[in-house]
Amino acid sequence: MDNLNGKTALITGATGGIGRAVAETFVASGANVVLADLDRNALEALAAQLGDKAAIAVCNVTSEADTDKAVQVALDRFGGLDIAVLNAGIEGKVAPIGEMALADFDQVMNVNVRGVFIGLSKTMPVMAKRKGGSIVILSSTAGRQGSPGLSPYITSKHAVMGLMKSAAMEGAENNIRVNTVNPGPIDTRMMRQIELNASPDNPDAMKEALLVGIPMKRYGTAQEVAEIITFLSSDRASYCTGNYYGVDGGRTTG
Repeated sequence: MDNLNGKTALITGATGGIGRAVAETFVASGANVVLADLDRNALEALAAQLGDKAAIAVCNVTSEADTDKAVQVALDRFGGLDIAVLNAGIEGKVAPIGEMALADFDQVMNVNVRGVFIGLSKTMPVMAKRKGGSIVILSSTAGRQGSPGLSPYITSKHAVMGLMKSAAMEGAENNIRVNTVNPGPIDTRMMRQIELNASPDNPDAMKEALLVGIPMKRYGTAQEVAEIITFLSSDRASYCTGNYYGVDGGRTTG
């Protein structure tokens, strides 16, 4: 595959399940990648696996300064920036709204929404200078549906869809495409944690309950999410902007 040949991508949350799959698929498709995440050791291990097409940036996405540095790594190492995958996010705690601490709500919104806003604000001007680019924001089926006990996460994933729509309209004049990918339950660490948070005594029961609502009766894989992100990041998706793309086994068909 070489449909991203010569392009440079910034991937936030790069060492997590989906982020790692995206990085691996991008490099296999010919892209250079800047891996952005909090854990330097994990970043260095992933970069060593990917080879000389990968660079790292230790980055807290809620920090403008850190995000500026991550973008600068792309400019200094690879000469530009064509793609941004704004993937970093946290699931937060599980509790009814009346029992949810404001600090817990703020933490999720800070990472999942402020982090995406900063990512957009730092990457779009760079792409505008090159008169083109693709930005993919990771939302979720939680951006289209409600769920008890996960109000901060649900709110954050709805919010980034609004950011996507505004950014797509603003970016169009410079051929910057902005979309969200909305995974359903994906077989990653985050999903294991959500199961555990929702049902500490029997997380497997939570998984079974979730599977009932998925017509395909299974969780997705990080690679399945990476494939659609790769498509949206490529020139093959040149007329795709301002939309959301589900990877959810049919969960949101109803």
